[in-house]
This record gives sequence, structure tokens and C-alpha cells, in this order.
Amino acid sequence: MFQTEPLSHRMRPKSVDEIVGQEDIIGPNTALYRMIQNGHVPSMLLYGPPGTGKTSLAFAIAGSTKKDFYALNATTAGKKDIEDVIEEARLTRNAILFIDEIHLLNKTQQDSLLKALEEGVFTLISATTENPYHSVRGAILSRTGQIKQLKPLPSSAILTLLKRALENSVDGLGKMNIHISDESLKLIAQTTGDGRSALNLLEDIVWASEKDEKNNTIVTEETVKQCIGNKGFSHDKKGDIYYNLLSSLQKSIRGSDVDAALHYLARLLEGGDLISICRRILVTAYEDIGLANPELCARVLSALESVERLGLPEGRIPLSVITIELCLSAKSNSAYKALDKAIDDVRKGKTGDIPMHLRDAHYQGAAKLGHGQEYLYPHNYPSGWVNQEYLPAELKSAVYYEPKESGEEKRLSQIHQKLNSLKKRSIK
Repeated sequence: MFQTEPLSHRMRPKSVDEIVGQEDIIGPNTALYRMIQNGHVPSMLLYGPPGTGKTSLAFAIAGSTKKDFYALNATTAGKKDIEDVIEEARLTRNAILFIDEIHLLNKTQQDSLLKALEEGVFTLISATTENPYHSVRGAILSRTGQIKQLKPLPSSAILTLLKRALENSVDGLGKMNIHISDESLKLIAQTTGDGRSALNLLEDIVWASEKDEKNNTIVTEETVKQCIGNKGFSHDKKGDIYYNLLSSLQKSIRGSDVDAALHYLARLLEGGDLISICRRILVTAYEDIGLANPELCARVLSALESVERLGLPEGRIPLSVITIELCLSAKSNSAYKALDKAIDDVRKGKTGDIPMHLRDAHYQGAAKLGHGQEYLYPHNYPSGWVNQEYLPAELKSAVYYEPKESGEEKRLSQIHQKLNSLKKRSIK
């Protein structure tokens, strides 16, 4: 009864009609489905997290056509493997070449595909967990007709996969007389958007269950909970999802959504990469809270130093405090936006000569050059401020800082407005 191949491999769909989920990509009403049904398979790149069905979709497409099918994995395939497939495909020009994890092919290996692709020797279906616009050569992307982004499967789709596996007596678990409650199946389905992981988890649970006197396999809720463990967590420090989690954390803080920020923080903490978490929270403080709450920005660094000193799990405590406080703080991005405007002017060559009165006068001969002359020293004036020009003449009217009426910045804005008003009225 024991089978060496994992349940997820045995239950791989054999045609596009057996695909579960991804209806927006391969559902009966999609253009891709109709193309395949009419015998045409375009080159495509399938992109998405593990377990979303990229490999299954490629094999299902092959099973729905009369084309020769070759499958390579970039983790083990070399240039010669690719060249051997190309030579075989040239004989019929009726082949599909599937390359899993194509982002792992080096430049030479990717280039070896180009000429054959242009000549129509084969149809290329490739898959990657990485963002293809970052990891796959532009020459390959330009020759790939379609880029399809697969999303994590909803629990309803995974539940369908699990029930299929329990009913299938050939490739699935149908011969094992399994008794499992709907609640337990839903619990498995809700642990992850990864269909492959869910199927393999079901198989583990079945083999961990006891049989009764009639040789039925009885799956208890306790067995399910023990086997689930941390199966629901998906985190890859080099994968696209990792950077999406960091981005979602910052955007949730920026949007003042405490619950969402804590959710993404929890997922990141499960990956254990405190350095990246602390770095993102620190930049978030200055980028999104900024002048609206400068005191909080200053406190963030000391909180993060506590996190680094404590490590996990205790580090989560100051992280929770500072994350919630950042969420609920007033927000402003005016400071760095002002600097970006100034940087943009500098890069465009808008600089001009530094005014003579601002130039360094702390050396012999400076006075002969006129450097530092007529400089008005603000501390010599009762208010500590005196009207004089600081910008180069060419940029005299430039305005970079546009304050917001948010939190502490409202007070700073009032000072800024007062100084501008005095500048317009004052006479040197």
C-alpha cells in the first residue's frame, strides 16, 4: 500500500480541466484555455509562490495537447541537457519544453534557448518563484508570449484537492478507508495557500493515524493539530514573498492599520530575520512619520537597539510597542520629499554659484577674494535671525519644503511660515 512518490506528485492534474484554482488564468472562460483546447500553446512564464500549481499547470497543458513534452529543472540541468532537448525537438517541431525554476539558469544557459525559441523549435513553458522582471533575462521575457502570475490557492480550492485525493483509489488515498471529519479537512485547507504542502500534509496525517478493528483509518482532530505544527508559515528570505512582507509591513504602518501591521510583523518574525525587520521599521519611522513626530523617530532607534540586544523571542515585546506607536502616530513625508526635490535639481545641473558672503573665510587671502564679506551673523541679532540670501542667485525662488499640518509638524509649519513672512518684509 505504501507508495514512494508523494501524494502531491501522484495527484498532479493530467489535463487543464482538472486544474483547481487559478480560474482567472486557466478557467474555461479564459483565452489561454480556449487556445489550448484549439491545439495552440503559446510560450509562457508562470510566476508565483511555491505550491500554487506552476508545475502542475505545465504538465496539465502537456496532457491536454498532442505535443512532445520535455521537463527540465534548472537546479540540475546544464547547457548540454538543454541542447540535447533542442536537437530532439528539431526533428518534429512539435514539442513543449518546461523549465522549472528558470531564474536559476545562468546567462549562458538562458542564451542557449534564444535561437531555438525564435525559430519555433519548441514552445517554452517556464516557472519561477522569483519576480521574473528581476531574475529572468529580458531576452527570454521578450520571447515569452505571456507572463502569468499564479496566486496562493484559496482554502476552498485546497479543500477540493484534499477531497479528490481521499476519493481517488488509483493515485490517491481512496483504498485506505479513511475517516476524517469535514472540520479537520477545513483545518488542513486553511493552513496554507500551498496545494502541494496541503496534500503532503494530508498524507502525513493519514500515516500518523491509527486503524480500528475493521481496518479503517481513523483521523482524529488531535492528530491533525500535531501534524500541522508550523505548516501554515511561508517565508523565504530570498523569495519575492519576503520582500512583499516587508513592503506590506511598511504600508500598513503608513496606513495606520495596527492589526495589519502586527500580522505582517508576525510573519516576518517567524522567519527570524531581525536585522531586516529593524532596518525596515527604522526607515519607516523617518520616511512616514518624520517631522510629524520627531520624538518618536528618535525613540525608534533605542527600541530597535533593545530588540537586537534581547534577540527572539523577547525582542518581539519592544517591536510590538514601537510598531503600534508608529501606526497610531501622525504621519508626514515632507522632509525627505523636500530633499528629493533638491537632489533632483542638483542632478539636473541647477546649482549656481555659492553666494560670496557664505563662502569659507577662515584662511589667509579669503578677504581679498571677497569670501565671507557682508555675512550677517544671526547670533548677533536679538531674535537669532536676520534676513539674508542663502541660496545661489539662480535658485533664489526655489521652494523644496512643503510642510504638512500633521502632529508636531503643524508647529514647525507655523515657524516656517513666520520666517518666510519676515523674509519678505525685512530690509537688509
